[in-house]
Amino acid sequence: MITAFVLVHAAADSIPETAQAIADLDGVAEVYSCAGNVDLIAVVKVREHEHLADVIAGGLSKVPGVRQTDTHIAFRSYASRDVEEGFSVGQD
Repeated sequence: MITAFVLVHAAADSIPETAQAIADLDGVAEVYSCAGNVDLIAVVKVREHEHLADVIAGGLSKVPGVRQTDTHIAFRSYASRDVEEGFSVGQD
């Protein structure tokens, strides 16, 4: 599974509607509204890299209210347990 995090700048007057429209797209697992430099963060999960273009450029970027996107593709996932185990390697 390929995971991408899409940082979305949205029109301020339509953030909830924009977030819901993004969340309704196939391939979008979650959408978070947040404070900071971006308005929304969408988590996209697809089986093949080629599908990223379909979901992001072909769908998400065209949602009304989306002003700009910045996509980051994840290489590896770490959970708190994974990180703790990684730091303890060789300490037995």
